[in-house]
Amino acid sequence: MRGTSMANSVNFLLLLSLLAFAPFCHCDKKVGGYLYLQYYDKSCPRAQEIVKSIVAKAVAKETRMAASLLRLHFHDCFVKGCDGSVLLDSSGTIISEKRSNPNRNSARGFEVIDEIKSALEKECPETVSCADILAIAARDSTVLTGGPSWEVPLGRRDSLDASISGSNYNIPAPNNTFQTILTKFKLKGLDIVDLVALSGSHTIGDSRCTSFRQRLYNQTGNGKADFTLDQYYAAQLRTHCPRSGGDQNLFVLDFVSPAKFDNSYYKNLLTKKGLLSSDEILLTQNTVSAGLVKKYAESNDLFFEQFAKSMVKMGNITPLTGSRGEIRKNCRRVNA
Repeated sequence: MRGTSMANSVNFLLLLSLLAFAPFCHCDKKVGGYLYLQYYDKSCPRAQEIVKSIVAKAVAKETRMAASLLRLHFHDCFVKGCDGSVLLDSSGTIISEKRSNPNRNSARGFEVIDEIKSALEKECPETVSCADILAIAARDSTVLTGGPSWEVPLGRRDSLDASISGSNYNIPAPNNTFQTILTKFKLKGLDIVDLVALSGSHTIGDSRCTSFRQRLYNQTGNGKADFTLDQYYAAQLRTHCPRSGGDQNLFVLDFVSPAKFDNSYYKNLLTKKGLLSSDEILLTQNTVSAGLVKKYAESNDLFFEQFAKSMVKMGNITPLTGSRGEIRKNCRRVNA
C-alpha cells in the first residue's frame, strides 16, 4: 500500500509540475497569446528569406531605407502594440496613423513593405502578417547596416483599425522631457535600459530640421540655443536649418558614421553632438541613463547585446494573436 500511495504522490507532483509549465509550452498557433520562433516553419518556411532579400535590395538602393524600416516597427509598436496599424491607409472609418505628427512627411518605406507582402502572398497566401513583416524587416535592416542580429519571435496578427491619437500621443517626440519619454516607454512595459539602448537606433538615418530647430534658436523660450549642444556643431547645423523655412531639410543623426550601425551615437552624446534634444537629455537629465550612455560608448558589444534584447522586448508589446485581428492580404487596408 505504501508503495502505491508513494507512486500516486509522485504522479500527482509530476502532474502539478507539468501544469505549472504548460502555459509556456503552447506552441500551437490555435492557442494564441504567445509568439515563437518557429511560427512559419511549416506554413511558410521561406518567409524570412523572402523578407531579407527584398530588404537587402531596398537598402542597397538607398542606405537610408534601413533606418526608415526600423523606425516603422517602432512607430507601429508604440501605438496599439505591434499590430501593423501604422501601415493602414485612410479608408471608411479608418484615419491613417500616417497623418499623425510623428509620421506625417517622415514615415517611409511603405512601398518596400508592399513589395514584401506581395511576394509573400504569392509564396504562401494569407499566412504572414504585416506586423511580422515589420518585425523581421527591422531586424534585417539593423544587420544590413552592421548591427546585431537576433531571432524574431513570430505569430503577430494584423489590427482591424488604426489610432491617429495614439500615434500623436504615445510615440516619444524629439522635444519631450526625459520624464515624459521614460513614462511613454514604461506604459509599454519598457524600462530605462530599453530607452537608452533603443535610442541607439539613431546611429543610422536622418532627421528633419523641424525636429531640432528649437535647439538652435530657442531651446528654453529665451531665444537662445541649447547650451548642451556643441556650439561649433550648432553653427554648422544652422547653415542648413534656418530660423524659418527648410523644415524638411535632412540631417544625419550620427555625423561620424551615418550609414553604419555602431555605438558612435553614444560617443557623440558625450561630446555634446547628439542631434535631437531627446538624444542629448539621455546624458544630461538622468544619472542612470547617463551611466548607460557611457557604458555603451565604451563597449560596442554591450550596446549590441542590449539592443537585440530590447528589440525583442519591444516587438512583444501587446501583439494580436490567436483569432484576434486578421492576416491582411494588403498591408494598406483591412480585408474585405
